Amino acid sequence: MDKFLAPLKPSPQISSKPIRRRRWHRSLIELNGRLEPNYRHSVSGLLMQSYSELRAFHHFYHIDGNPCQTHMNRMVNGAYLPPSTKEGISALDFDNKGIYLASVTKSGCLTVHDFETLYCQSNEPLLCLKEDEAKHVLHLSLHQQLDFVRWNRANQDEVVCTSMKRNEVLMFDISYISSEPSEVLRTKPRPAVLGSNIQKGLSDIAFTSCDNPRVLASDTDGVINLWDRRMSTFPCLELTSNSRGRLNSIQLNVENQIIFGAGKHGFIYAWDLRGGRTSSFFKGTKEVSRPPLASLKLSSMLEKIGPLKEQSDIVSKEIHSINLDPCCPHQLAFHLDDGWSGVLDVYNLEVTHIHCPPPAWLDDSVVADLSFLRKPSWLPTNSIYVVGSSTDNGIHILDFYPDSSSPSHVDYNEDAHRLSGIKNQDKQNRFVSLSEGVTACAVHPLNSTIIAGTKLSSLLMISQTHKPC
Repeated sequence: MDKFLAPLKPSPQISSKPIRRRRWHRSLIELNGRLEPNYRHSVSGLLMQSYSELRAFHHFYHIDGNPCQTHMNRMVNGAYLPPSTKEGISALDFDNKGIYLASVTKSGCLTVHDFETLYCQSNEPLLCLKEDEAKHVLHLSLHQQLDFVRWNRANQDEVVCTSMKRNEVLMFDISYISSEPSEVLRTKPRPAVLGSNIQKGLSDIAFTSCDNPRVLASDTDGVINLWDRRMSTFPCLELTSNSRGRLNSIQLNVENQIIFGAGKHGFIYAWDLRGGRTSSFFKGTKEVSRPPLASLKLSSMLEKIGPLKEQSDIVSKEIHSINLDPCCPHQLAFHLDDGWSGVLDVYNLEVTHIHCPPPAWLDDSVVADLSFLRKPSWLPTNSIYVVGSSTDNGIHILDFYPDSSSPSHVDYNEDAHRLSGIKNQDKQNRFVSLSEGVTACAVHPLNSTIIAGTKLSSLLMISQTHKPC
């Protein structure tokens, strides 16, 4: 009977060599319930490659049946004119949840768009080229140049705008419909030599996230004005810089303790709002003005990057914008008037990333338009920076991950990464060609859709054409 039975398989001999256990990265991701930063960076190349323009929404809007001021500036006798310095979208901003998008134009229009309406309409046939004006939350023509817009982070019903031609902070409450601002804050006039008063225009705005009454705004005279709305419509404190040059951009850190400012003369300033005394900023103080805690000349810091200094003549340039990385709070991104972008590590006070696009003369591109202050934006994840090109119609999507594996890092070694055999998913900076020249960018806080404002006062929706793995 035994001959009909299948013979037993010999038991495998146990090897004396130690067994190498494989680490299952995907299992760890599933167990932890979150994506590790290094894993996010490893697939960020797929995300950057997935963006493309979906739809352009032109500012052909009306007020009471008549073309608004921005619309009228594009038309003469029914014909549309090429862009001028008096038009174009100057700033964009999403609210905290990405429900509303606020935009302002140099012609003086403030518009609050419903983002869901824009997103749904971007998937409709191309025959529907115009945005549905009936879905606007707010559309006002203020008959003055507008240069910046910001949502109040502590009160999402409040949208605020400023102009570099006026010394006013205009605050609008969208919870009720009104063509007039709910509140107007003003700076103190600066006396001139001959006794007359010189009005200071305002550029950027910031809010303390923990306190609704406090507002900060930079001006064209190198000062950051601070208002306590419970006390007065005039500033209670001025943060002064070392020069009278215009401050183009300000950023308040997450602890509401340090505010950074940068502008025309190529310096980055930092002020400690506490003033060296515990919580003195929030308890009140008799100080009228306060000097900066630190003053950094950006061109001197760029000269410390050896390969960059060997290839380029480093000169002081105007800083258009600064932005703190939401993923890595010690990374302060900057953008210069010649199109360069980079990152300043505010802990070590050194430039860690730099992106230098080819100059306009190299490929016969259009010379950079200096009538606009380009306003970039960070993606909410992955430390990716989005900035409009200074010479071409399009945006640069830049990998500013806080590590030498970023292709923009000053210590990045392409040959070493290639020899290491690490799969980088084609991690490299990308240029996305668009239909119009970009002046300002805003990124949706949840789905990372990019909205770009253009020199022709259009909104371009740039979204992912496929989902990254």
